[in-house]
Amino acid sequence: MTFPEGSVKMNPVVLVHGGGASSISQDRKERVRQGISKAATGGYNVLKEGGSAVDAVEEAVTILENDPEFNAGCGSVLNTEGDVEMDASIMDGKDLSTGAVSAVRNIANPVKLARLVMEKTPHCFLTGEGAGKFAAEMGIPEVAMEELITERSKKQLEKEKHGNRAERSDYPKNSAGTVGAVALDSKGNVAYATSTGGIVNKMVGRVGDSPCVGSGGYADNNIGAISTTGHGESILKVNLARLTLFHMEQGKTVEEAADLSLGYMKSKIKGLGGLILISKTGDWVAKWTSTSMPWAAAKDNKLHVGLDLGDTTITDLP
Repeated sequence: MTFPEGSVKMNPVVLVHGGGASSISQDRKERVRQGISKAATGGYNVLKEGGSAVDAVEEAVTILENDPEFNAGCGSVLNTEGDVEMDASIMDGKDLSTGAVSAVRNIANPVKLARLVMEKTPHCFLTGEGAGKFAAEMGIPEVAMEELITERSKKQLEKEKHGNRAERSDYPKNSAGTVGAVALDSKGNVAYATSTGGIVNKMVGRVGDSPCVGSGGYADNNIGAISTTGHGESILKVNLARLTLFHMEQGKTVEEAADLSLGYMKSKIKGLGGLILISKTGDWVAKWTSTSMPWAAAKDNKLHVGLDLGDTTITDLP
Protein backbone atom coordinates (compact mmCIF):
# COMPACT_ATOMS: atom_id res chain seq x y z
CA MET A 1 0.00 0.00 0.00
CA THR A 2 1.20 3.49 -0.77
CA PHE A 3 -0.05 6.60 0.94
CA PRO A 4 -1.79 9.36 -1.03
CA GLU A 5 -0.56 12.91 -0.82
CA GLY A 6 -1.43 14.50 2.50
CA SER A 7 -1.98 11.24 4.39
CA VAL A 8 -0.17 10.18 7.55
CA LYS A 9 3.45 9.30 6.88
CA MET A 10 5.05 6.11 8.14
CA ASN A 11 7.92 6.15 10.59
CA PRO A 12 10.99 4.96 8.63
CA VAL A 13 12.90 1.88 9.80
CA VAL A 14 16.06 0.11 8.62
CA LEU A 15 17.26 -3.25 9.89
CA VAL A 16 20.49 -4.97 8.81
CA HIS A 17 22.27 -8.26 9.51
CA GLY A 18 25.87 -9.34 9.08
CA GLY A 19 25.14 -13.04 8.73
CA GLY A 20 24.49 -16.07 10.88
CA ALA A 21 27.82 -17.17 12.34
CA SER A 22 29.00 -20.17 14.32
CA SER A 23 30.99 -17.72 16.45
CA ILE A 24 32.71 -14.37 16.17
CA SER A 25 36.17 -14.14 17.65
CA GLN A 26 36.70 -11.60 20.42
CA ASP A 27 39.19 -9.53 18.40
CA ARG A 28 36.65 -9.05 15.58
CA LYS A 29 33.54 -8.26 17.61
CA GLU A 30 34.09 -4.51 17.80
CA ARG A 31 34.88 -4.22 14.07
CA VAL A 32 31.77 -6.22 13.21
CA ARG A 33 29.67 -4.11 15.58
CA GLN A 34 30.98 -0.92 13.97
CA GLY A 35 30.30 -2.30 10.49
CA ILE A 36 26.65 -3.14 11.09
CA SER A 37 26.11 0.13 12.97
CA LYS A 38 27.50 2.08 10.01
CA ALA A 39 25.29 0.16 7.56
CA ALA A 40 22.08 0.68 9.54
CA THR A 41 22.87 4.37 10.05
CA GLY A 42 23.66 4.80 6.35
CA GLY A 43 20.39 3.24 5.28
CA TYR A 44 18.43 5.22 7.85
CA ASN A 45 19.98 8.48 6.68
CA VAL A 46 18.77 7.71 3.14
CA LEU A 47 15.22 7.38 4.49
CA LYS A 48 15.45 10.53 6.60
CA GLU A 49 16.45 12.43 3.46
CA GLY A 50 13.36 11.16 1.65
CA GLY A 51 14.90 8.19 -0.15
CA SER A 52 12.95 5.04 -0.90
CA ALA A 53 13.11 1.72 0.94
CA VAL A 54 14.94 0.29 -2.11
CA ASP A 55 17.51 3.10 -1.94
CA ALA A 56 18.00 2.44 1.78
CA VAL A 57 18.58 -1.33 1.53
CA GLU A 58 20.94 -0.85 -1.41
CA GLU A 59 22.96 1.71 0.57
CA ALA A 60 23.10 -0.45 3.71
CA VAL A 61 24.19 -3.59 1.85
CA THR A 62 26.74 -1.66 -0.22
CA ILE A 63 28.37 -0.48 3.01
CA LEU A 64 28.58 -4.09 4.22
CA GLU A 65 29.92 -5.33 0.85
CA ASN A 66 32.70 -2.74 1.11
CA ASP A 67 33.63 -3.88 4.63
CA PRO A 68 36.17 -6.76 4.60
CA GLU A 69 34.80 -8.08 7.90
CA PHE A 70 31.74 -9.48 6.12
CA ASN A 71 31.22 -12.34 3.67
CA ALA A 72 29.96 -10.23 0.74
CA GLY A 73 31.79 -8.14 -1.84
CA CYS A 74 35.31 -7.51 -0.51
CA GLY A 75 35.80 -10.19 2.14
CA SER A 76 33.80 -12.90 0.37
CA VAL A 77 34.82 -16.47 1.17
CA LEU A 78 36.59 -18.55 -1.48
CA ASN A 79 35.43 -21.50 -3.55
CA THR A 80 37.42 -24.72 -4.09
CA GLU A 81 39.63 -22.98 -6.66
CA GLY A 82 40.38 -20.02 -4.39
CA ASP A 83 38.14 -17.62 -6.33
CA VAL A 84 35.30 -15.33 -5.28
CA GLU A 85 31.82 -15.96 -6.70
CA MET A 86 29.12 -13.70 -5.29
CA ASP A 87 25.31 -13.71 -5.18
CA ALA A 88 22.82 -10.92 -4.43
CA SER A 89 19.16 -9.98 -4.73
CA ILE A 90 16.91 -7.00 -4.11
CA MET A 91 13.13 -6.54 -4.12
CA ASP A 92 10.65 -3.65 -4.07
CA GLY A 93 7.54 -4.41 -2.02
CA LYS A 94 5.52 -1.80 -3.90
CA ASP A 95 5.13 -3.87 -7.08
CA LEU A 96 7.13 -7.06 -6.29
CA SER A 97 9.79 -6.10 -8.85
CA THR A 98 13.04 -7.93 -8.16
CA GLY A 99 16.58 -8.31 -9.44
CA ALA A 100 19.18 -10.95 -8.67
CA VAL A 101 22.63 -12.08 -9.76
CA SER A 102 24.61 -15.21 -8.95
CA ALA A 103 28.15 -16.51 -9.38
CA VAL A 104 29.40 -13.04 -10.33
CA ARG A 105 33.09 -12.20 -10.24
CA ASN A 106 35.26 -9.11 -10.45
CA ILE A 107 32.75 -6.51 -9.28
CA ALA A 108 32.79 -4.74 -5.95
CA ASN A 109 29.04 -4.46 -5.28
CA PRO A 110 26.78 -7.27 -6.49
CA VAL A 111 23.75 -5.59 -4.87
CA LYS A 112 24.09 -2.65 -7.27
CA LEU A 113 24.15 -5.05 -10.20
CA ALA A 114 21.06 -6.83 -8.84
CA ARG A 115 19.22 -3.50 -8.73
CA LEU A 116 20.19 -2.80 -12.34
CA VAL A 117 18.79 -6.20 -13.34
CA MET A 118 15.54 -5.19 -11.62
CA GLU A 119 15.32 -1.78 -13.26
CA LYS A 120 17.08 -2.11 -16.63
CA THR A 121 16.11 -5.58 -17.90
CA PRO A 122 12.86 -7.50 -18.48
CA HIS A 123 14.33 -10.30 -16.34
CA CYS A 124 14.61 -11.04 -12.62
CA PHE A 125 17.84 -13.06 -12.48
CA LEU A 126 21.16 -13.08 -14.37
CA THR A 127 24.01 -15.46 -13.64
CA GLY A 128 27.73 -15.97 -14.24
CA GLU A 129 29.05 -14.84 -17.60
CA GLY A 130 25.77 -13.19 -18.64
CA ALA A 131 25.66 -11.14 -15.46
CA GLY A 132 29.28 -10.11 -16.11
CA LYS A 133 28.46 -8.94 -19.64
CA PHE A 134 25.47 -6.98 -18.37
CA ALA A 135 27.64 -5.32 -15.71
CA ALA A 136 30.08 -4.20 -18.42
CA GLU A 137 27.21 -2.84 -20.56
CA MET A 138 25.97 -0.87 -17.56
CA GLY A 139 29.41 0.63 -17.03
CA ILE A 140 30.13 -1.14 -13.74
CA PRO A 141 33.94 -1.20 -13.42
CA GLU A 142 35.73 -4.52 -13.14
CA VAL A 143 37.94 -5.03 -10.11
CA ALA A 144 40.78 -7.51 -9.90
CA MET A 145 39.89 -10.70 -8.04
CA GLU A 146 42.76 -9.94 -5.62
CA GLU A 147 40.97 -6.78 -4.46
CA LEU A 148 38.07 -8.88 -3.17
CA ILE A 149 40.18 -11.53 -1.43
CA THR A 150 41.33 -11.00 2.15
CA GLU A 151 44.02 -12.85 4.10
CA ARG A 152 41.30 -14.11 6.40
CA SER A 153 39.44 -15.67 3.46
CA LYS A 154 42.63 -17.42 2.33
CA LYS A 155 43.19 -18.83 5.81
CA GLN A 156 39.57 -19.99 6.04
CA LEU A 157 39.93 -21.90 2.77
CA GLU A 158 43.16 -23.56 3.90
CA LYS A 159 41.59 -24.55 7.19
CA GLU A 160 38.52 -25.96 5.45
CA LYS A 161 40.57 -27.94 2.94
CA HIS A 162 42.96 -29.39 5.52
CA GLY A 163 41.05 -29.24 8.80
CA ASN A 164 39.32 -31.97 10.69
CA ARG A 165 36.04 -32.77 8.88
CA ALA A 166 34.20 -33.16 12.19
CA GLU A 167 35.08 -29.56 13.10
CA ARG A 168 33.59 -28.06 9.96
CA SER A 169 30.33 -26.20 9.98
CA ASP A 170 27.96 -24.94 7.31
CA TYR A 171 29.58 -21.54 7.49
CA PRO A 172 33.15 -20.68 8.34
CA LYS A 173 34.30 -20.34 11.94
CA ASN A 174 34.77 -16.81 13.21
CA SER A 175 33.02 -15.41 10.18
CA ALA A 176 30.02 -13.19 9.80
CA GLY A 177 28.16 -14.65 6.80
CA THR A 178 25.64 -13.32 4.30
CA VAL A 179 24.65 -9.66 4.71
CA GLY A 180 21.22 -8.16 4.28
CA ALA A 181 18.88 -5.26 4.94
CA VAL A 182 15.16 -4.54 5.13
CA ALA A 183 13.50 -1.13 5.24
CA LEU A 184 10.18 0.68 5.53
CA ASP A 185 10.08 4.19 4.07
CA SER A 186 7.82 7.14 4.93
CA LYS A 187 5.42 6.27 2.08
CA GLY A 188 4.81 2.79 3.47
CA ASN A 189 6.95 0.94 0.93
CA VAL A 190 9.14 -1.96 2.06
CA ALA A 191 12.20 -3.53 0.43
CA TYR A 192 14.91 -6.08 1.09
CA ALA A 193 18.42 -6.77 -0.20
CA THR A 194 20.70 -9.74 0.50
CA SER A 195 24.30 -10.32 -0.64
CA THR A 196 26.89 -13.05 -0.03
CA GLY A 197 30.13 -14.71 -1.04
CA GLY A 198 28.53 -18.06 -0.22
CA ILE A 199 30.13 -20.84 1.83
CA VAL A 200 33.85 -21.46 2.07
CA ASN A 201 35.28 -24.21 -0.19
CA LYS A 202 32.04 -24.39 -2.18
CA MET A 203 32.00 -26.05 -5.59
CA VAL A 204 32.53 -23.69 -8.51
CA GLY A 205 29.11 -22.46 -9.61
CA ARG A 206 27.38 -23.28 -6.31
CA VAL A 207 24.54 -20.88 -5.57
CA GLY A 208 22.78 -20.64 -2.22
CA ASP A 209 19.63 -18.91 -1.05
CA SER A 210 20.78 -15.28 -1.15
CA PRO A 211 19.84 -14.48 -4.77
CA CYS A 212 16.69 -16.63 -4.68
CA VAL A 213 13.55 -14.58 -4.04
CA GLY A 214 11.39 -16.32 -1.45
CA SER A 215 14.37 -17.95 0.23
CA GLY A 216 17.05 -15.27 0.69
CA GLY A 217 14.48 -12.53 1.11
CA TYR A 218 11.09 -11.17 0.15
CA ALA A 219 9.25 -7.84 0.24
CA ASP A 220 5.54 -7.12 -0.14
CA ASN A 221 3.92 -3.86 0.99
CA ASN A 222 0.84 -5.81 2.10
CA ILE A 223 2.87 -7.90 4.58
CA GLY A 224 6.45 -6.73 5.21
CA ALA A 225 10.05 -7.47 4.26
CA ILE A 226 12.63 -10.07 5.29
CA SER A 227 16.28 -10.96 4.64
CA THR A 228 17.63 -14.34 5.73
CA THR A 229 21.03 -15.84 6.50
CA GLY A 230 22.51 -19.18 7.45
CA HIS A 231 22.91 -22.52 5.70
CA GLY A 232 21.79 -21.74 2.16
CA GLU A 233 20.78 -25.26 1.19
CA SER A 234 18.50 -25.49 4.25
CA ILE A 235 16.98 -22.06 3.60
CA LEU A 236 16.24 -23.02 -0.02
CA LYS A 237 14.51 -26.24 0.99
CA VAL A 238 11.97 -24.47 3.21
CA ASN A 239 11.67 -21.15 1.32
CA LEU A 240 12.47 -19.46 4.62
CA ALA A 241 11.68 -15.87 3.62
CA ARG A 242 8.27 -16.51 2.08
CA LEU A 243 7.41 -19.05 4.78
CA THR A 244 7.95 -16.41 7.46
CA LEU A 245 5.77 -13.87 5.64
CA PHE A 246 3.09 -16.55 5.19
CA HIS A 247 2.88 -16.85 8.97
CA MET A 248 2.45 -13.07 9.17
CA GLU A 249 -0.38 -13.26 6.61
CA GLN A 250 -2.03 -15.73 8.99
CA GLY A 251 -2.03 -13.08 11.70
CA LYS A 252 1.19 -13.93 13.55
CA THR A 253 3.38 -11.18 15.03
CA VAL A 254 6.89 -10.65 13.63
CA GLU A 255 8.26 -12.45 16.68
CA GLU A 256 5.92 -15.44 16.31
CA ALA A 257 6.45 -15.71 12.55
CA ALA A 258 10.25 -15.69 12.94
CA ASP A 259 10.16 -18.34 15.67
CA LEU A 260 7.82 -20.59 13.68
CA SER A 261 9.79 -20.56 10.42
CA LEU A 262 13.25 -20.86 12.01
CA GLY A 263 11.93 -23.59 14.30
CA TYR A 264 10.48 -25.48 11.35
CA MET A 265 13.79 -25.34 9.44
CA LYS A 266 15.68 -26.57 12.48
CA SER A 267 13.31 -29.42 13.35
CA LYS A 268 12.62 -30.54 9.78
CA ILE A 269 16.14 -30.55 8.33
CA LYS A 270 18.42 -29.47 11.21
CA GLY A 271 19.10 -26.20 9.38
CA LEU A 272 20.48 -23.23 11.31
CA GLY A 273 20.16 -19.60 10.35
CA GLY A 274 18.70 -16.23 11.13
CA LEU A 275 16.53 -13.45 9.75
CA ILE A 276 15.61 -9.81 10.03
CA LEU A 277 11.94 -9.04 9.57
CA ILE A 278 9.84 -5.88 9.40
CA SER A 279 6.07 -5.61 9.16
CA LYS A 280 4.13 -3.16 6.99
CA THR A 281 3.42 -1.15 10.17
CA GLY A 282 7.09 -0.96 11.24
CA ASP A 283 7.28 -3.72 13.85
CA TRP A 284 10.61 -5.50 13.54
CA VAL A 285 12.61 -8.40 14.90
CA ALA A 286 16.06 -10.00 14.52
CA LYS A 287 16.09 -13.75 15.28
CA TRP A 288 18.55 -16.59 14.80
CA THR A 289 19.23 -20.23 15.68
CA SER A 290 22.94 -20.06 14.81
CA THR A 291 25.37 -19.15 17.62
CA SER A 292 25.32 -15.45 16.79
CA MET A 293 24.03 -12.99 14.19
CA PRO A 294 25.30 -9.40 14.10
CA TRP A 295 22.35 -7.06 13.53
CA ALA A 296 21.42 -3.40 13.85
CA ALA A 297 18.16 -1.48 13.58
CA ALA A 298 17.51 2.25 13.24
CA LYS A 299 14.13 3.76 14.13
CA ASP A 300 12.95 6.94 15.88
CA ASN A 301 16.54 8.26 15.75
CA LYS A 302 17.73 5.37 17.92
CA LEU A 303 20.22 2.69 16.94
CA HIS A 304 19.77 -0.84 18.31
CA VAL A 305 22.77 -3.18 17.89
CA GLY A 306 23.46 -6.78 18.90
CA LEU A 307 25.75 -9.71 18.12
CA ASP A 308 24.79 -12.45 20.56
CA LEU A 309 21.63 -13.23 22.52
CA GLY A 310 20.95 -10.66 25.21
CA ASP A 311 23.66 -8.13 24.33
CA THR A 312 21.56 -5.42 22.66
CA THR A 313 22.73 -1.82 23.05
CA ILE A 314 20.60 1.24 22.23
CA THR A 315 22.10 4.64 21.44
CA ASP A 316 20.78 7.94 20.12
CA LEU A 317 21.52 8.82 16.52
CA PRO A 318 22.68 12.36 15.73
